[in-house]
Amino acid sequence: MEYGFSTAAYVVAAVLFILSLGGLSGQESAKRAVWYGIVGMGLAVLATLMGPGHGNWALSVVLVLAGGAIGWVVAQRVQMTEMPQLVAAMHSLVGLAAVFIGFNAEIEMVRIAALQAAGDATGLEALKGFAEKVAHKTPAEINILKFEVFLGVFIGAVTFTGSVIAFGKLAGKVTSKAMKLPGGHLLNAAAAAGSIALLVMYFNGAGSWTLILMTLLAFFIGYHLIMGIGGADMPVVVSMLNSYSGWAAAAIGFSLSNDLLIVVGALVGSSGAILSYIMCKAMNRSFVSVILGGFGNTTGPAMEIAGEQIAIDADGVAAALNDADSVIIVPGYGMAVAQAQQSVSELTRKLRAKGKEVRFAIHPVAGRLPGHMNVLLAEAKVPYDIVLEMDEINEDFPDTDVVIVIGSNDIVNPAAQEDPNSPIAGMPVLEVWRAKQVFVSKRGQGTGYSGIENPLFYKENTRMFYGDAKKSLDHLLPMIE
Repeated sequence: MEYGFSTAAYVVAAVLFILSLGGLSGQESAKRAVWYGIVGMGLAVLATLMGPGHGNWALSVVLVLAGGAIGWVVAQRVQMTEMPQLVAAMHSLVGLAAVFIGFNAEIEMVRIAALQAAGDATGLEALKGFAEKVAHKTPAEINILKFEVFLGVFIGAVTFTGSVIAFGKLAGKVTSKAMKLPGGHLLNAAAAAGSIALLVMYFNGAGSWTLILMTLLAFFIGYHLIMGIGGADMPVVVSMLNSYSGWAAAAIGFSLSNDLLIVVGALVGSSGAILSYIMCKAMNRSFVSVILGGFGNTTGPAMEIAGEQIAIDADGVAAALNDADSVIIVPGYGMAVAQAQQSVSELTRKLRAKGKEVRFAIHPVAGRLPGHMNVLLAEAKVPYDIVLEMDEINEDFPDTDVVIVIGSNDIVNPAAQEDPNSPIAGMPVLEVWRAKQVFVSKRGQGTGYSGIENPLFYKENTRMFYGDAKKSLDHLLPMIE
């Protein structure tokens, strides 16, 4: 009966997770998709607790409630601007959980081997849950289990330290520049080769120390891989780590013989990998290069930029907007930091009320998380039908009167096309400089998070609208007549 209920619940939960993942592809269906995921996860947890070999009910309930309470508090406190680092932190917990579960499986295998060697039939008979399943496995099945444990711990360890470093880079606690130790990729290759050698030794009965040493090597690989990736590629890194966490969960699902964990891990792993590939294509990056920590990325001296940044005040921007017939707004992470999305929404409403065409241009990697800008604009009630992707709107810039860039740098940087030595050379960008007038809302003259200089700021048709984005827009709004 217990097995039947668990199996049926897992099937329903898996369907809900698939519906959730599919619904997240559209803005209008995203809210419903989130609820599919919540219900699916609740059902999965309930089925696991009620299923065979669930163990200590009281302890499980206490831990679920404690984890839920912590999650509630964190979700209430985290700002939208901190969402990318929160996602990275969640990935690190998934990786760490995979490591702990793998080591628990290893402890159980060692314990059972000791009972079998001692001929302790009573001790073997008293085994419950996962340990009971292991005790009845054949030697071949034990070897398969050992491989699953080794792989799950390896991927989990890489995910954990990689996610911690990604969190540090996104939160500004670790430098956003690509940093490698002397030896660079050779160190990663040596650590990977060492892990394979330890796998062979682990299979040949060398002992748990091989699993421990491999975990340390995997921790290093995760750290060094992500440290070697610059800030401009962090949106891809977050997506890539999401994929890693999924594969870690799937590997542990095989170890625990948990079908739902396998299905969910495979869904997360494959969707994260696909998204990472799509984002790499959008940035003209090599997928293999990014996942290997920027392997093969070389740049020469940056192109010199002539001219100066010319500032403009709110009166000048308002006059241009009042005279314009068509306006495109390009949001970036700076809008999120200033929490200016509501002001942007109000500006859009006022301009459209005057009969002007207003649209938004969204680059695939705008912000520090896939879909970051779409979420912010939806939160501010900006109509979905005027929020367009780069490929849909890029050809319209020459016919646009005014472009307002709010806190963006790399995604509107002409150096991607003009400077072969730029770190973003070849990356498709929003060609805002082709519009008649460009206003850039920016705090100051710095290069921003990625540290890449932008020739756009020096072009003749560009004016710099300095200051906090929200305050600048709030000052501008009464002037739109």
